[in-house]
Amino acid sequence: MALLTHFLACAFGMGSWVAINGLWVEVPLLVTVLPEQWYLPSYITIIIQMANVGPLFVTLMNRFRPGLLKEVAVIYAIVSLGVMACLLLAFLWNHTSLIAGTSHSVPFLILTFFLALVDCTSSVTFLPFMMQLQPQYTNTFFIGEGLSGLIPALIALGQGSGISSCTNVSYEVNITTGTETVESTIFRLETHYLPPKFSTLIFFLLMTAMMLTCLLAFFFLTRQPKVWELSQQHLFPSNIMLNSFDQILHEGADSQLSGGCSCPKDPKGPGDILPQFSYSLTKLTLIYLIITWVSALTNGVLPSVQSYSCLPYGHTTYHLAATLSSMANPLACVVAMFLPSRSLTLMGILTMAGTGFGAYNMAIAVMSPCPLLQQSQWGDAIIVLSWVLFTGTLSYVKVMAGVILRSRSHSALVWYGVLEQLGSLLGALLMFPLVNVYGLFKSADYCSLQCPA
Repeated sequence: MALLTHFLACAFGMGSWVAINGLWVEVPLLVTVLPEQWYLPSYITIIIQMANVGPLFVTLMNRFRPGLLKEVAVIYAIVSLGVMACLLLAFLWNHTSLIAGTSHSVPFLILTFFLALVDCTSSVTFLPFMMQLQPQYTNTFFIGEGLSGLIPALIALGQGSGISSCTNVSYEVNITTGTETVESTIFRLETHYLPPKFSTLIFFLLMTAMMLTCLLAFFFLTRQPKVWELSQQHLFPSNIMLNSFDQILHEGADSQLSGGCSCPKDPKGPGDILPQFSYSLTKLTLIYLIITWVSALTNGVLPSVQSYSCLPYGHTTYHLAATLSSMANPLACVVAMFLPSRSLTLMGILTMAGTGFGAYNMAIAVMSPCPLLQQSQWGDAIIVLSWVLFTGTLSYVKVMAGVILRSRSHSALVWYGVLEQLGSLLGALLMFPLVNVYGLFKSADYCSLQCPA
């Protein structure tokens, strides 16, 4: 019976952010089809921020009208919505509509909002429900939450990148000289994408199956015996967009963006009493500034320009950068689980290192479509490695901040969540106009690039 409950808790946690994590790793294929093309990541980033109205609504209702929202009913509603949104996305993701004379993937963007609404709201509903079960199942829940980032990345790797090739395409043109019009044929190199090993339809159906598994797991978990008092279990941070401003944060769970990250905030085991650590106001201010800065980079700034940073090196490079960096997130949290640290010096060093990798990624995006080492395998390898190290180092920094603030007080974690969300929001709001309105980043067809040698 206990083993079955562990499995159910894992499957339940897996559904928390699997839809949006899956969406991010599928973006390298989507940008080749959807009309938004290289703009697509910035659209997804801002849509996820808009979806924070879900957890904000739940938190405010719990604060001002406690008991009005039934926790189990809310979870049933949002997970069912996630199943339906994933299923519709599988069939409607490539449908487009004209808005002001421009083609847009309206169904995809609307369904992305609902998926983000489901996943963001899970951050303030799933964990309180798990507190009703025995403490040992909370650990398993966070293992499943980590799998919500890892499994889609593995599926995307198995799907392949849809390898591209440069093909000569002929065009018939009419050339007028004086009174005579002559028909002529011209040739131009264009990028043609070979199909992946399985289609985007199958990918989103697999995401639907995972959400459905989460729904069934929750159904059976509601039939398990409950413990009607909060445990002293050390809660883990999950790598999602919004932090709970309510009881979840008070119990030490923090959230970040894409990729499930599950690792303990404190190295001690369940039931231990947390030691209190004293930090000066200057050190606390530094920690909070780091949280805001790191959240802005990882949740808003860099995701918006990943296409410009990677696509100039080719579609395969973009695919590897997106999937491997998604996998780096939970792996960084596994490292933090076994090697937790409260060293502010190490946090500062890793923040500077991660910022350096992010600066390189941003510089390459600014140089698009003709970045450094474009025609070299070294350029491909460096940009993929830079994205992996950027995600991995700053994910570890977030965990370190959680460890430090968890050992100080519960209210310190509330400010962690507030500043993390503020940084994420500011990063997304900064980048959206730069990418989509002012056009500071340039795109081009890979095969028709005419870059200086």
